[in-house]
Amino acid sequence: MVEHALVSLSAVVILGIAAQWLGWRVRIPSILLLLVFGIVAGPILGWIHPGELLGSLLYPVVSLAVAVILFEGGLSLSVKEFRAIGGVVAWLVTLGAGITWVIGTLAAHWILGLDWSLAILLGAVLVVTGPTVIGPMLRFIRPTGQSGAILKWEGIVIDPIGAMLAVLVFQVTAYSGAEHGMVVATGVLKTVAFGTLVGLLGALILGLCLKRDLIPDSLQNPVAVMFVVAVFTGANLLQSESGLLAVTIMGFAMANQTAVPIHHIVEFKENLRVLLIAGVFILLAAHLKPSDLDQIGVASFAFFPVLVFIARPAAVFASTLGSKLSFREKLFISWMAPRGIVAAAVASVFALRMEEVGLANADVLVPQTFFVIIGTVALYGLTAPLVARRLGLAQAQPPG
Repeated sequence: MVEHALVSLSAVVILGIAAQWLGWRVRIPSILLLLVFGIVAGPILGWIHPGELLGSLLYPVVSLAVAVILFEGGLSLSVKEFRAIGGVVAWLVTLGAGITWVIGTLAAHWILGLDWSLAILLGAVLVVTGPTVIGPMLRFIRPTGQSGAILKWEGIVIDPIGAMLAVLVFQVTAYSGAEHGMVVATGVLKTVAFGTLVGLLGALILGLCLKRDLIPDSLQNPVAVMFVVAVFTGANLLQSESGLLAVTIMGFAMANQTAVPIHHIVEFKENLRVLLIAGVFILLAAHLKPSDLDQIGVASFAFFPVLVFIARPAAVFASTLGSKLSFREKLFISWMAPRGIVAAAVASVFALRMEEVGLANADVLVPQTFFVIIGTVALYGLTAPLVARRLGLAQAQPPG
């Protein structure tokens, strides 16, 4: 038993890093390879069984890893950049997210045949885009203008919003009648309030500790991770699913303070992110069951283009009305909405919760989400550089 667990853990690390390296080598999104490796090693060959390996710790471990990843994303956001693109980003993560949610929900109900409660939840999960996928693409394409910065900001900011939306939808399904509106309104306010306050408090305390030299250089990175874990857990204890917002805000606040340098923390988090992304995607993909793969059918292939060719362009063009973006930039942004780690993690967690409360068809949520993740990563990852060049937005010679 111990030997099997050791082999499984080793396989997660080896396959995860190998997928990252191979993706860099052949210039395709590494997350696509991570998902393929995980599915092959899990439900197809049966080499890795995350449920047996980690048991009830699987989703807490995944949640903490996602928290560190979003904190690192927050560290890449700057106030100066936001002043130039903030209006468009705000519309994308509000109006755009709403349009994507509505169209995704309708398509899930009418095409996939899901009941309304499950269709609404799937639509909420698929609102998020994947900064872990978009980031490497943007570094390779180096788009001119503001489109790259907008996509980066959208991908990072929409993740906690999408997670919050999903948990509120799930909570609504547990209530009935007139309580629906009160549940949603109260949940949104509490999530935003606790997430913001705890995130800012964490950044303030960490910043003061660094400024007063209370943490030696050798412990700055471990202590930063400790703060991320504490902020994420503390916010979630105060209000369910406010942790992702809290760590994102904490990262943003740390990145934009000028009292202490944090370049060592940024470098460490970038390296840690690579390992965490590899592990999380391998574990979640390997956790799929063979029966989950049977859920993918003709309807799934009909559902996918609705998200790509209808929902995303509609969301982008509605959100950028009146902006200074060129038509070509709007087209490029419309062609960049890969789903990533947060969609995978949120779908997996809520599928488990749905099973626990006895909601029907909970087993549909995860395979349909993973199908969209794989499809969008493959489609956008393989075509976005070509689209950028055709639109005249890609810089000619990306740095090595």
